[in-house]
Amino acid sequence: QVQLVESGGDSVQAGGSLRLSCAASVFINSYCIAWIRQAPGKKREGVAIIYPGSSATSYADSVKGRFTISRDNTKNSLYLQMNSLKPEDTAMYYCAAKDTYCSGVASVTYSYWGQGTQVTVSS
Repeated sequence: QVQLVESGGDSVQAGGSLRLSCAASVFINSYCIAWIRQAPGKKREGVAIIYPGSSATSYADSVKGRFTISRDNTKNSLYLQMNSLKPEDTAMYYCAAKDTYCSGVASVTYSYWGQGTQVTVSS
């Protein structure tokens, strides 16, 4: 069983930055790992993914150029650096993982999920 614990969510002004962290209970290098968000009343949205055994990444168009996903295998941790935040980035952010290939950033089908961390961006 893979356990994922997110942290780093906060309330910030538009234009600000946040760094989300996700601590995993397993060696994450062999997993497809993603950041997924869900705003109130909206469907889950894939934000960014990092491919297993690779540093290759993929981003949703809505965050491309502003967000950066990274992985530290020595700490079994995943990160999401979020810059130039906008009010529309307000959502619960989840770390998710699966031990198969990545289906693409738009996929929200994962075997393991964290409890989420709230990001609120005010204008």
